[in-house]
Amino acid sequence: MFGSLGFTELILILFIVLIIFGAGKLPQLGEGLGKAIKGFKKSVHEADAIEAEAQAAQQQATAAPQAIPAAPAAQVVEQPAAQPATHA
Repeated sequence: MFGSLGFTELILILFIVLIIFGAGKLPQLGEGLGKAIKGFKKSVHEADAIEAEAQAAQQQATAAPQAIPAAPAAQVVEQPAAQPATHA
């Protein structure tokens, strides 16, 4: 649909945009569009990074039980009971 736009069609679209917004608003319009694209790319990149982080954490969680060796049983040491204090 949009793949068949040629140079002439793009010039016509830019001319219509120039008529609608005026020459003074075009730099502001371009700046706003640039910021929007930059923000979109940043959010997509952050979403990919978060997804990769979650996958790495999931892989570590599934690998962790296999990597932990069995700990020896703890020895219980009984301490003598405290003797009650006598008051003289």
